[in-house]
Amino acid sequence: MGKPRERRQTGEQDLFRSRLDQIINMKHELVRLAQAIGWPVLEARFGTVYSDGAGMPPLPTRLMAGLAILKHTFNLSDEALCERWVENPYFRVP
Repeated sequence: MGKPRERRQTGEQDLFRSRLDQIINMKHELVRLAQAIGWPVLEARFGTVYSDGAGMPPLPTRLMAGLAILKHTFNLSDEALCERWVENPYFRVP
């Protein structure tokens, strides 16, 4: 087992999607929060407890940590968090 391999979007995969930084206010509080977090540190720390197996596809550490932070910050249920993530582009910044 080891650190999870982080999946990164490529320009090819992102061809038809707008980049968030082109459509959102980069001074929004959630954007500033995402910029203040030490993502490489979290990826390194969480990678040590990562397990990958059948039925458990790898998800980016930054996505999972970001969702946990948002869930706690806004006191959301799993269902409410998913709804807001789909509807609110600022929830996708991390």
